[in-house]
Amino acid sequence: MALLEVQGIKKNFGHIEVLSDISFSMDAGQAVSIIGSSGSGKTTLLRCLNFLEKPDGGTITVHGEKLFDASDSTRVSEADIRRKRLHFGLVFQSFNLFPQYTALENVMLAPQLAAKERGTYRQEEAQIRTQAKELLGQMGLSDRTENYPHQLSGGQCQRVAIARALAMKPDILCFDEPTSALDPELTGEVLRVIRGLADQHTTMIIVTHEMAFAREVADYVIFMDGGHILEQGTPREVIDNPTKERTKQFLAGYSRDGA
Repeated sequence: MALLEVQGIKKNFGHIEVLSDISFSMDAGQAVSIIGSSGSGKTTLLRCLNFLEKPDGGTITVHGEKLFDASDSTRVSEADIRRKRLHFGLVFQSFNLFPQYTALENVMLAPQLAAKERGTYRQEEAQIRTQAKELLGQMGLSDRTENYPHQLSGGQCQRVAIARALAMKPDILCFDEPTSALDPELTGEVLRVIRGLADQHTTMIIVTHEMAFAREVADYVIFMDGGHILEQGTPREVIDNPTKERTKQFLAGYSRDGA
């Protein structure tokens, strides 16, 4: 059984169709890269998977549990949406760290709130802090735990954001163009972290414009255009040997030895 199954996802903003019949599946431990030009629906798809947007059609299933079914008119509570959202961790383009909190506090915040909601915060407080420190260490930020976002570089902020997403132990970690807000000099350090996560078989969906990186890290690549999936397959099939003319046009804008 696939870890994630997405079937027929549709999303409209007014009269504009942003996603049309999006369907794919992925197994645990896979890294899936989604590529395509700006406005192709990549970010909206991630937002739908993370329940930040409600699709207008289709289903989302994780571990055999149907988390979303557009044909079901049952009202879903905010608490239920928060529970479903825990299956996914989302790393945003622009970090979205809380400026009033240190790196450590940013990573601890969501687990703390979840523990308080469960009524288990006193028992879990020390464990949450230890885990947050371990995650920041994994990101190479052991010496930056008490720094505030304004005291960190863009690359360091993005690594804190990755640690924060991992802190909730999601089934699937989602990246929305994680290097697009970074200077080229800082891009490499974030890509190295994601590459390390892929080596650990972390299940990931990566929206990226880094074609060389997608070819290297992804087990599966999805090319989106105009809200549709035009091609999907292995990096060799989609990036190196595309069959659709639109895919070829898109990839022609990237050199074969870099993004």
